[in-house]
Amino acid sequence: MTEQHVRECIVCGAEVAHQRWALGYKTCMPCGEKASKLVTRTIAPMHKSNYMLITDLADLRGLNNKGGLVK
Repeated sequence: MTEQHVRECIVCGAEVAHQRWALGYKTCMPCGEKASKLVTRTIAPMHKSNYMLITDLADLRGLNNKGGLVK
């Protein structure tokens, strides 16, 4: 007899698909979609450097200081 582990969403308690759980997602699809819409981010190339993860829009506005007035 094998004990089946129930994979529950950490937000709402609904069952999470085995494939999704194996990838490391601990939320069901609807809760994961809601959470993804709350976080906005982009990746921007830095001048003579690497790429940088930008999560605040104000950081992105001041990134290109070679273009003139930066507010």
